Formats: sequence, structure tokens, C-alpha cells
Amino acid sequence: MTALSRITAVGIAAAAFLSTVVVSGQQNATAAGPNISAVDQVFGFPGQLQGDVYRVSFPRTDLTVTADGVTIKPGLALGSWAAFKRNGAAAVIHGDLVLTESEINPVISTLQASGFEITALHNHLIGETPHVMYLHYWGSGPEATLAQGLRKALGTTKTPLQPATAPSTPAAGRAGAAAPPAADPGFDVETLQRVLGRTGMVRGGVLGISVPRPEKITMMGVEMPPAMGMATALNFQTDGAGKIAGTGDFVMIDDEVNPIAKALRAHGIAVTALHNHMLHGTPNLYFMHFWAHGTVQDVGVGLKAALDLLAK
Repeated sequence: MTALSRITAVGIAAAAFLSTVVVSGQQNATAAGPNISAVDQVFGFPGQLQGDVYRVSFPRTDLTVTADGVTIKPGLALGSWAAFKRNGAAAVIHGDLVLTESEINPVISTLQASGFEITALHNHLIGETPHVMYLHYWGSGPEATLAQGLRKALGTTKTPLQPATAPSTPAAGRAGAAAPPAADPGFDVETLQRVLGRTGMVRGGVLGISVPRPEKITMMGVEMPPAMGMATALNFQTDGAGKIAGTGDFVMIDDEVNPIAKALRAHGIAVTALHNHMLHGTPNLYFMHFWAHGTVQDVGVGLKAALDLLAK
């Protein structure tokens, strides 16, 4: 090979290397997740990174709520949360706040003052004492600004700002985080999971199971993965008397609403709410909340019948 050939070959190789570095850098920038440290600094404790979504939980441990004779654990139906996701040069936030009646409008006004939008306000339970409502919200901007706006709104409530109960498996928390053994939830988790044909995670005495939808879901033009609240959620705890209580919501397209409602009622499971959580969403999704109270077998069979009607 001549000297000129060697120089040309080296030049081509260098150009190829630089091209690879640039493409790799672009991919890394595109795949960048939310600014976790900015969020943590505002709230003072870490959340959980789930794919490209960073979730922070605010369980209402200050409330003692009962329904159907069951004292509800925070993880069953009293968990406020926020999910952060990058959207180009900025970020978006979507979440759900558990509020007492007197807290609702001060929270709405504070969120609006910070540029947030309200996407839904409704019940999830029926006949609970005290009565609680659920406020869904949306915002866009830098992570620190979004977190500060949410913290101001939470400051108008009695919501404790402290870490949620640690997950029972490392996969649910930050990568590489060690997890303590899960506390005994007081019911037969393995049997329930076998009947449902789904596995979940025990945290704070509550078994949580998530069932994602198969479609690409967007809101305000932003893709919404399951961790942004777009998965059917099933939560279970012991009632303290040998049975279990289950609640959560089915995420459905319109054609699934009535078949699933019929399946739930055929198995004695109460339909407690049917509503939207989103604005400008695609596809148009409905969220059906339920209340189940009975043996592990009966609750599992009833919910399995409804799960089988969801799109795969």
C-alpha cells in the first residue's frame, strides 16, 4: 500500500468513527430520561425510575379511610403520585392526587397558578368514610419547575411529603437498589396470582398488579407508557377477617366498557366509577373502577373473567 493509500484509509476510518460517535450521541440525547436529580431536590426523597418515566409517590398515610368495613391501606386506594417524562427539550408531568373535599379547590387553584391543567376530578370508591376524591392533572416544562408547582399544591393539603414504602423487589425501584424483604400481606398472594394469571409486587401490605394495553397511547401528542397511569391496575389487601379487598381500575376502549362491567357484576364485583383521566388522548380511553370483597378464589375468578376481555 502506498503512503497516499494509507493516509486515505486512515481518513476514511476516522470519518467513520466520528460519524458513529455523532449518531451515538444523538441517540443518547433522544433516549434521555427525565432530570431525576431536579425532581429529587424539590421533594427531598427519591422516586422510582420505570423505563423512561420517573414516578414519585405521596401516600395519604395521614388519612384513615374505611369502606365496606375494611380499613384501607394507603397502597390500596390512597396513593397520590406524579410521573415525569421527557418530551423533547422539556418534560411533561401527569398524575393523580387523593384529596379530601376541603382540599380540592385550593389544590386546583394552586396547580392552575403554576400552569398545570386539570384533566379529571371524580370518585374512585363508593361509601368510604371520610369521602375522598381524585384529581388528575397535566403539565409541561422543566422538571424542577413542574416539581415545584406540584409541591406548592401539595402544601395546601395534609399530604405527608416523605418516601413511600420500599418496594419488595429491586426491579420496581432504581436500578441496582437493594430491597428489603416484603412484609407478609396477610393473604395467599401466590394463589391469587395463579388464579389471575398475572404476577405483581407486594408493597406496604398491598399486592399490586399492572396490566398494560397493547396500543400506543398518547395524550396532548405525547406518548404515554404504562407507568404514566395507562395500565389496568389491580390492588389487593387483607380485610383482617380471612378475606381480601380489591380495587383499582380497568383501562378500556369504548367497545370493552360494557362487556367488562357485565363480567364484574356477574361475579358480585361492584362497579364504583366510570370516567376519563385524560384530555386529547388517543385512543379514547375509559377508566372503570371497581370494589371486590371476598375470598381469594372468588375475587380472583371474577377479576380474571374481566381481564380476559381486555385487548391483548
